[in-house]
Amino acid sequence: MDDDIKDIEQKEVHTDYQPVNRFDATAVHHLSGMYKNWFLDYASYVILERAVPHIEDGLKPVQRRILHSMKRMDDGRYNKVANIVGHTMQFHPHGDASIGDALVQLGQKELLVDTQGNWGNILTGSSAAAPRYIEARLSKFALDVVFNPKTTQWKMSYDGRNREPVTLPVKFPMLLAQGAEGIAVGLSSKILPHNFNELCDAAISHLSGEDFELYPDFPTSGSIDVTKYNDGQRGGSVKVRAKIEKLDQKTLVIREIPFSKTSETLQDSIVKAIERGKIKARKVEDLTAAEVEIQVHLAPGVSSDKTIDALYAFTDCEVSLSPNCCVIENNKPCFLTVSDVLRNSADRTMGLLRTELEIRRNELEEQLFFASLEKIFIEERIYKDKGFETAENMDKVVAHIDKRLEPFKPKLIREVTRDDIMRLMEIKMQRILKFSKDKADELMARINAELKEIAHDLAHMTEVTINWFKFIKEKYGKDHPRRTEIRNFDTIEAAKVAEANEKLYINRAEGFIGTGLKKDEFVCNCSDIDDVILFYRDGLFKVVRVADKIFVGKNIIHVDIFKRGDNRTIYNMVYRDGKAGAYYMKRFSVPAVTREREYDLTKGTEGSRIVYFTANPNGEAEIIKVALQPSAFRKKLFMEKDFSEISIKGRGAAGRLLTKVPVTRITLKSHGHSTLGGRKVWFDEDVQRLNYDEHGRYLGEFDDDDRILVVLDNGDFYSTNFDVNNHYETNIKVIEKFDPDKVWTALLFDAENNGYLYLKRFTMEAKKNKQNYLGTEEGSREVLLTDQTYPRVRVTFGGNDAFREPMEIEAEEFVGVKGFKAHGKRVSTWDIEGVEELEPLRLSEKESEEMPDEEESDNSENAAVETPKPTETKESKHNEDITGQLRLFTDEE
Repeated sequence: MDDDIKDIEQKEVHTDYQPVNRFDATAVHHLSGMYKNWFLDYASYVILERAVPHIEDGLKPVQRRILHSMKRMDDGRYNKVANIVGHTMQFHPHGDASIGDALVQLGQKELLVDTQGNWGNILTGSSAAAPRYIEARLSKFALDVVFNPKTTQWKMSYDGRNREPVTLPVKFPMLLAQGAEGIAVGLSSKILPHNFNELCDAAISHLSGEDFELYPDFPTSGSIDVTKYNDGQRGGSVKVRAKIEKLDQKTLVIREIPFSKTSETLQDSIVKAIERGKIKARKVEDLTAAEVEIQVHLAPGVSSDKTIDALYAFTDCEVSLSPNCCVIENNKPCFLTVSDVLRNSADRTMGLLRTELEIRRNELEEQLFFASLEKIFIEERIYKDKGFETAENMDKVVAHIDKRLEPFKPKLIREVTRDDIMRLMEIKMQRILKFSKDKADELMARINAELKEIAHDLAHMTEVTINWFKFIKEKYGKDHPRRTEIRNFDTIEAAKVAEANEKLYINRAEGFIGTGLKKDEFVCNCSDIDDVILFYRDGLFKVVRVADKIFVGKNIIHVDIFKRGDNRTIYNMVYRDGKAGAYYMKRFSVPAVTREREYDLTKGTEGSRIVYFTANPNGEAEIIKVALQPSAFRKKLFMEKDFSEISIKGRGAAGRLLTKVPVTRITLKSHGHSTLGGRKVWFDEDVQRLNYDEHGRYLGEFDDDDRILVVLDNGDFYSTNFDVNNHYETNIKVIEKFDPDKVWTALLFDAENNGYLYLKRFTMEAKKNKQNYLGTEEGSREVLLTDQTYPRVRVTFGGNDAFREPMEIEAEEFVGVKGFKAHGKRVSTWDIEGVEELEPLRLSEKESEEMPDEEESDNSENAAVETPKPTETKESKHNEDITGQLRLFTDEE
């Protein structure tokens, strides 16, 4: 196809139209060939002239023509958009609507066009006002980097009346900064926008020979997972998420939305999810104005953490974008990477800067040449020569001047032409009379100095181009901070976060299960995307989808929702092998199976039967009482067995022999405890979530009653359970297993007490609601928080108290342990320069156990320095001073 497009572009267009006699019987027209040619012409036009941006300036034809028209109209003032559209129609052979839409899109990107009036809102999706009401002009950035008529390649417009640029000489990776999207015939282009400053840094890295990475940045903010971005090439994808916060336990608020979505479309998707029962919420309010604010009011008893996951799973709060970096290069479409486009742009910027320098050099050389020629002409008084005054015609005058200039030609930078001599003859007498040799020499010296600088720059173009990008970043970068947060997303399984909006029923007599059997036996709540696991009396089990009504067979002994990957649910079972065989007991889990396939839990002997079965969500192991069949030779008719003695194995294991004697019944004697032990929990800081998969920092082994303590940078703290669905803030200072006996030490400037430095020791409480150990007064500021058992701190003074010796404080001796709401004890009223935590002089037993061995510690880079014993001279006196200061503060308290 590329060769066909190239051939079409090189065809000559004939204006002399020759009509065809359509009624000529001898004329033969093959429709297939005509359609092939016509379609190829149309496809080529759409690809090259409408839908796909050019790699050199990153613009589509309509955008290029709009900018060219705005440059021609530019006088520093705003122009009506209607006027800009009308002017652009001289170059763009399409309707005014397409031009107006393209201009509005350029204006909303806030990079090349400076706007005034109502230009719509990309957050709400509201459209711009009519073109006659809004105004625009080129931005200062556009004037700096987009235009230069001296380096622009021109072509005739579609009607031959005007010139328009083939491409604009853009000295910036505009395509990556703005992004682009277009659909052509047989292909499409989708280039995501990138951050302004990061593009400058990447260009500098490329010119410096260093590696770089580029990731999208969206004007709608949100967060993005770039794990599969694939450098913007075909086949890659990115996930974009809205920013969801907890306003309170019953209200979620969305403040940032995914790129390509608006607050209106996002709200609609949430409403639809609520109507389908995927999310339980009372209502959704769109309060978006200048900033996005969509409030989701939850139904009573609904988990806010689980709802956040459900919003990502079932609504447009998470979308996947597939980039496709297709651009026009050498008059044909090419598929490149984002890095390729950046390198091409940086190299092209270097070429344009070189061309501009060469043009400037040629202009200066011409100026220097004529200044030198003019000086010779005036100083040598050639205009007063007899041969000049008595010459019969112009040719003889030119010949005379040329002859007089002959001795000076070797010093000139180029040959003297007839045009140069004619230009000398046009010098007015007034200028000759005012001629100053000193000013002429000064002018030529300035020109030579500038030429020398240009020669240096041309020899160091890489450095010049790097300085150009630094200049652009410094001048405009502050207006373009990164808005989209780059982070890794955890994979949300829809089945785990779907609301149980249905009820599952079973008709054991007829062998049906489903959500529509409302008159039959209730099993449990479920969602419409759940799977159901069924166990049968004959030892078989299978997994099926939830349905309105489905036949599954009779003799069902257990039915429940199947949780894929669940290793904590343990099934305890006793079965008889065959019709009269031995009895076996086994424990197993079912983490994964194939849907609709039957599995056998027995040895497969015909007539096998399950005689006892329990499902234990946390691996509980009960004790059973087995009644044996009476016999004259059997004295013991009852036996007890503890399932905790049985190892948990796969579902295909035969199990352990219980008895070979016939069993009459099996009953539960006592409930057991979990045999799986505590659950090990990790915290993954990349996604701010807990997990059981050894990702991130290990928090410890948790039993059912254990809690997690979360301390934030602003002094807030609270506790949560260890559910992996919990969401946590990004400003976490401490997250760990909660220890109610742990003593914390904090140094803070207390705003309620004139901002003096206070030291307090306290324990934290395991409450779900946020509490704050800094106090309720706004303005209190934390200096230090530590969980050392015997912490030491050094306080240094500044300002008017800089002459004072630093204070070293043993926190345990200085203040006792009180509640977290206590103010603590004031350290000083003097000006504080800084606070430093010192190595403790002693450790608790637990901390000592965690310390490395002495030999290992000596070899470690972080080994503690041995503290010298205090002497009876200087050290003793210093300790006495400190004691006196502490006593003074005690008296003040």
